[in-house]
Amino acid sequence: MTLETQGWTMAMMLLSGLLMGTSFDGYRVVSHELRFPRWIMPVLDIAFWVITSLAVFRVLYASNEGEVRAFVFLGLLIGICLYYLLFSRAVIKLSKWLIVAMRAIVHFLVRLTDILLIRPVIGIYRVIRVLTGFAVVFSIFLFRIVLQLIRPLGILFLWILGPLLRPLDRQLGQLLVRWKVQEKAARVSNGFIQAWKRICRK
Repeated sequence: MTLETQGWTMAMMLLSGLLMGTSFDGYRVVSHELRFPRWIMPVLDIAFWVITSLAVFRVLYASNEGEVRAFVFLGLLIGICLYYLLFSRAVIKLSKWLIVAMRAIVHFLVRLTDILLIRPVIGIYRVIRVLTGFAVVFSIFLFRIVLQLIRPLGILFLWILGPLLRPLDRQLGQLLVRWKVQEKAARVSNGFIQAWKRICRK
């Protein structure tokens, strides 16, 4: 490994240490502000360190094809120490501000959606419901008025057709009487036949 490659690897590890510190502080702030359940925190911690280790190894592989030397760990340590001495407080404040800003944006979008979409839809639904009810009531009222207006005409029509309908009513009545008589006769004959069959069996 040449001296230039070592210097480049040292610089990349220094930068990786700074980014590791930044990521860790950001992860701590996010997990604290979002209040994840306690049972999931160990899983998230393991996932964070696995992802961070893979990212550092990827940087190391890009800088010196993955050769691990003592100065690699020294560069990481120096980068992490520099970060916590110079940038940690600023990154934590910035992370908290970004979370507050994201919450405000989400709250604003929810309120905007409620004002521009949900409330108008609910208002239109209520108006349509009221208009539909009014239309139904008005239709029933008009129907009753029409019935009251037509009723005299119907009475007059029945009075005019009365002489024509009376013979039909009489014939219908006679048919009903005949049908009832025949039905009763059929019942009596069936009863007589059943009684005669019983007598014959004895």
